[in-house]
Amino acid sequence: MTVVETRSDVTKLLLGCGVLAGPLYLVTGFAQAFTREGFDLKKHPMSFLSLGEGGWVQIANFVLSGLLFLAMAFGVREAIKGRRGGTWGPVLLGIFAVGMIAGGVFVADPAFGFPVGAPEGQPEVLSWHGTLHGVAFFASFPALIASCFVFARRFSGGWSWFCVVAGLVSVAPMAFMGSEWGTVVLYGVAVVSWLWVSAVAAKLRAEV
Repeated sequence: MTVVETRSDVTKLLLGCGVLAGPLYLVTGFAQAFTREGFDLKKHPMSFLSLGEGGWVQIANFVLSGLLFLAMAFGVREAIKGRRGGTWGPVLLGIFAVGMIAGGVFVADPAFGFPVGAPEGQPEVLSWHGTLHGVAFFASFPALIASCFVFARRFSGGWSWFCVVAGLVSVAPMAFMGSEWGTVVLYGVAVVSWLWVSAVAAKLRAEV
């Protein structure tokens, strides 16, 4: 086996991590959302699943999925090195991945009645880990949105439009912030965005 073949196999393995990460995160998250006592998809974001008894499952889901996406970012760097998107694409995906890991390590504060017994509404004072959880989200999600448009320039035809639509859909929650539908919209965006990342990983893997 030549050095080129070995590097190609490693790149495919790294990109394969990204193919797995999106479905893994979503399936594990929604499986908990429908089974955890007191959890309401209409008002509780998926990060709340890290709280209370059984919260370790979602923490592990965040960290493992983030590590898989981080591996994908290195695979993307190798797959499109020297080509359009080869600089910022991997960097933005790496920021997104690190943000997911941090989102698992630094859990949100109990609020809106979850876990059972938590105060209704927002906490009066954010803890240090709740603050860092918010920082992780506001660093990672914009990076993911930006990566959609970077890859829109990298691809052509239908795939380019797919990336543009995914990016525009990912911006949607901003229009619903604070509304009763805000969390529901966020779930829809999460499904589109996470599956988009895995789809990009699959396409690049096929091109290697």
